[in-house]
This record gives sequence, structure tokens and C-alpha cells, in this order.
Amino acid sequence: MFRKILFVLAVIIAIPLVAALFVKQDYAVTTNISINKPVAQVFDYVKLLKNQDNYSVWAKMDPDMKQSYRGTDGTVGFVSAWASDKEEVGSGEQEIIAITEGKRIDYELRFITPFAATDRAFMTTEAVEDDETLVGWGFVGHIDYPMNLMLLFVDLETMIGKDLQQGLNQLKVILEKQ
Repeated sequence: MFRKILFVLAVIIAIPLVAALFVKQDYAVTTNISINKPVAQVFDYVKLLKNQDNYSVWAKMDPDMKQSYRGTDGTVGFVSAWASDKEEVGSGEQEIIAITEGKRIDYELRFITPFAATDRAFMTTEAVEDDETLVGWGFVGHIDYPMNLMLLFVDLETMIGKDLQQGLNQLKVILEKQ
């Protein structure tokens, strides 16, 4: 009888672990918006990491979070760090790791709490017309095995995409008022 119970427990534990072998570990989301401003003006605004405080959903979740900065904003190596007591904000830092002037900014996000992770994000700008710019904001993440099983139950791409799109909508309002 004891062997049967052990066997059933082993099967119960093994099923999710085996299932996680077949679940993706990487996810990516990109959102876009058209802003009625020239690409140079839009890029000059979004390349400054401190400006994300004005339009990022996550920056607005805790007005009391502590922030610190290292380096020169708008240049490779600039780091924006945050620390919050709110679990949905947590703590971490974002570093500008590459800039293609007028076109793209790449970031490395280093989350510390409530979970440790290192992911990538980027913003792109592309001239559609002289006074119209297509802005893209993207996020690329990875969840290690067996935690990747969570991706079966939580649609991170939709959740993150909604927040990115909300941020881009706010960015559009800010820039088109200028």
C-alpha cells in the first residue's frame, strides 16, 4: 500500500515537471503607436530614461518609490534604479545598453524583488511622415524551467502588452501637447 501511495505521489509531481519540458521559456511583446511629431523630437524624448517616469505605467504604480540614477541620461551606461515596498513594483534597475541614434534604444532590466530576473526591453522610432513617428516599445523575457509552467496559466504577453500600450498612449498625449 505504501508503494502505491509513493507511486501516485511521484506521478503527481512528475506530470507538471514533464509538462514544463514542453512549455516555452521565452516570451516577447511589442506595441506600437503613431505620434504626430517629427522622429527627432520623439527620439530625443524617449532616449532619456528619466522621462519614462512621465508615461510608464510601472513608474506610476508607487509615487513613493525611491529612485536613484547613475551616469548621464540618454547615453549608454545610464542606470535608473528603483525600490518600492509595493510587491507589484518591487526593486531593480534599468540600464541603457545600446543606442542607434534616431532609431532604437535597448535596455537591460535587472529585477531584484519580488523575483530575480534579467530581461531586455527596447524602444524604436521610425519616421512615417515628416511630422509623424511610429514608436515601438518591446519587452523580451525568459522564465527558467520548471517555473515556465506558469506561462500556461498567466498570459504575460497580454499583461505586459497592455501596460506597454497604456504607456505609449500616455507618451502620445505628452508629446503631442508639446
